[in-house]
Amino acid sequence: MEKIHTLVVDDEAGIRFFVEETLHRSGHDVSTAKTGDEALAILRDTPFDLVILDLKLGGKVDGIKILEAIRWRWPKTSVIILTAHGSLDTAVQAIDHGIDKYVQKPILPKELRKIVEEVLEERKNSQNVAKDVQHQTLSKGPFDVDESLHQVRKDGEKLDLTPSEFTLIVHLLRNDDRVISPEELVEVVRGYQPEDVIEARQIIKWYVHRLRQKVEIDSSNPEFILNVRGVGYRIKAE
Repeated sequence: MEKIHTLVVDDEAGIRFFVEETLHRSGHDVSTAKTGDEALAILRDTPFDLVILDLKLGGKVDGIKILEAIRWRWPKTSVIILTAHGSLDTAVQAIDHGIDKYVQKPILPKELRKIVEEVLEERKNSQNVAKDVQHQTLSKGPFDVDESLHQVRKDGEKLDLTPSEFTLIVHLLRNDDRVISPEELVEVVRGYQPEDVIEARQIIKWYVHRLRQKVEIDSSNPEFILNVRGVGYRIKAE
């Protein structure tokens, strides 16, 4: 069986030891870094299947900067955020960079192993889908999507989208004949089932707001991504 190469980035020695021991027993080849600078130096030349990352790191380089580096240098790497400093703002900011899971400390070994297995299985499945769909395109109104390149163009101009924004607009375009609930959109974008519609609305409104800023001429008066009060969102692409 091929080993899974994993990098653990955390400024707490106890957490690094806990994660390293837990995953080593599951067959991972684990490297560790205690600072953001150290992690960047490792990531400069070394690819990993998985990075487990704390957002709050000592020094000038925090977890968001590490995420940016991973997405630029190794975009296929799965990332799990493991942090004690959880908030909606930091979660949304991290997820905008395409993380796979956002997990609060403390966590039990069996819970960590389960989450890692799920993330790696999703990664494997997505890679298999990518192989099957070599050059799948979608055109709706002014929007042209090339899923193999992860690109969306509006009126011929490429939109600079985060992975989350790309996922959101593609789902809206594929379902442009209906209004989509906040709960469904959160599950699509984050891979997470919110506890209720209030939580779902609070989460998805940030993604919609940021996507509108890149799609609409006037984001305060949207022409394409529309809110249907009390129901959800739809895209007007024709």
